[in-house]
Amino acid sequence: MNKNLGLVYMLVLVSVSIKASDMESVLEVGRENQQLSATSQEKIDATERKTDKIINEWKAVAKQVEGLKLYNAQKRIQIQAQLDLMDQLDEQLVQVVVMQRQIPPLAQRMLESLESFISLDTPFRVEERQNRVDLVRASLAKPKVTASEQVRQVLEAYNIEAEYGRKIDTYEDTLADGTVVNILVIGRVGMFYQTKDEQSSGRWNNETGSWDDLPGSYRKPIRNGIRMAKKLAPTDMLMMPVLKGEV
Repeated sequence: MNKNLGLVYMLVLVSVSIKASDMESVLEVGRENQQLSATSQEKIDATERKTDKIINEWKAVAKQVEGLKLYNAQKRIQIQAQLDLMDQLDEQLVQVVVMQRQIPPLAQRMLESLESFISLDTPFRVEERQNRVDLVRASLAKPKVTASEQVRQVLEAYNIEAEYGRKIDTYEDTLADGTVVNILVIGRVGMFYQTKDEQSSGRWNNETGSWDDLPGSYRKPIRNGIRMAKKLAPTDMLMMPVLKGEV
């Protein structure tokens, strides 16, 4: 009987020992699983961080790409506008070249018309005016003078001629008989002379191309006109003889 009890006790101890061993194994497995779980969680967390980083980088790159698309679109518009402008400039350049070819003969014709006008106009300061035309003509013959400069010189000569018609002018000259006189030019209304002693006066007759003597009553008006032209007297009314059709 005692032997049987001892055997049972031993079996119980063995069973308890086996159960304790199994429990330790279970606990060890649990610890290993816990470690594996922690390691897996760390890997998962690391993967999530990497994934978040990649996503954020992708978003930043996508935003940059979108900005570059807008920038490129704007640049394409600007480039097209520049190309259109270049086409317009090319067309204008062709027109400018054509105009440059036409300007020299045009300037020459204008100068010839001016010279013809001077020859038909009242003959005041004839040499000075003709010299101006000759200087412009010589300039037009120079290859280095640009078309714009040619036009400028011709227009300047025209402006000077136009200015003669808006002012009173006086200068010294010599008549055909050698008499030294003062010439008075009142715009293009009339040209008059008066001798130095103021005893003789006359007016130019464009119809006859010669001087007409004037009575003594015009001596003072002509003298006053000469003084006005020399800025020695204030501008005032002048009673001067004018041929019909000249005004």
